[in-house]
Amino acid sequence: MPRTTPRERAREQTLQDITRIGREHLAAVGAAALSLRAVARDLGVVSSAVYRYVGSRDELLTLLVVDGYNELGEEVEAAVASAEDPRERFLALGRAVREWALREPARYGLLFGSPVPGYHAPGEQTMTPGTRVVVALVGIFGDAYASGKLSANIVSPIGDELSEDFARIRGEIGLEVPDHLLARGVLVWTALFGAVNFEVFGQYGSDTYTRPGELFEHHLAVLAETAGFPPE
Repeated sequence: MPRTTPRERAREQTLQDITRIGREHLAAVGAAALSLRAVARDLGVVSSAVYRYVGSRDELLTLLVVDGYNELGEEVEAAVASAEDPRERFLALGRAVREWALREPARYGLLFGSPVPGYHAPGEQTMTPGTRVVVALVGIFGDAYASGKLSANIVSPIGDELSEDFARIRGEIGLEVPDHLLARGVLVWTALFGAVNFEVFGQYGSDTYTRPGELFEHHLAVLAETAGFPPE
């Protein structure tokens, strides 16, 4: 493993400090109001010094997006690795997403909330970290199907054009499941984040549910059944 030079270590530390302060500002003022000048002020340097590391507000946003995706991905992967049965792995994934989102609502909002006006995330930097949760979910589905632990009692018809899309997607992600289970997987993926979004962004209302965690657990169990994981 190549050694890093003191200069490289100093650069890495500065980027970490900029990201940390950026996270604090994101929580305080929101993504649209982020300012490199304000970050420089809290870092204790002139703004021109920060621009040597982060050239624009958009680059700062990209740092925060990548940082958020990676932290969420690491927590999800650790949770999934702690469970053995496919259904339990799925439940662990859902819980990890919710727990991180509730702990980091501003960062979750940056990743899954309303787009920041004028900002377009560069795919070459955000695609890999941004798909870590999906990759984990795909792995659970693939392993469950291969071991005979993924099935559905009701098979809804899939049109030819949608079937062609699914064939292409299977090739891209290396997932060997039939169309009807892949369709359910997409539904479960979007519904999981929809449930988390409603809670994080207060869409239920402040006084509607006294125990939102219990509601989420119910939804998660329904999603597991919908996906094709046999109930306990």
